Amino acid sequence: MPGPELSEADISAVIEMALSDHVSFADINAQFGLSDSEVKTLMRSNLKPSSYRTWRKRVRTFGDRREHYK
Repeated sequence: MPGPELSEADISAVIEMALSDHVSFADINAQFGLSDSEVKTLMRSNLKPSSYRTWRKRVRTFGDRREHYK
């Protein structure tokens, strides 16, 4: 995965932040230096496929309703 090398603790923190409805991709980028596509790649490789699809659907749905979301 391109981007900064992350420890297991950092990966867990990124996943927790990404799953939160209150943390944007910009916040994750500021803290860990990951772009939104890198976060999606990390999530895809660390979540079960069905969990990843559910997360992406929720992000897209909220993003369509709110101007500044993930």
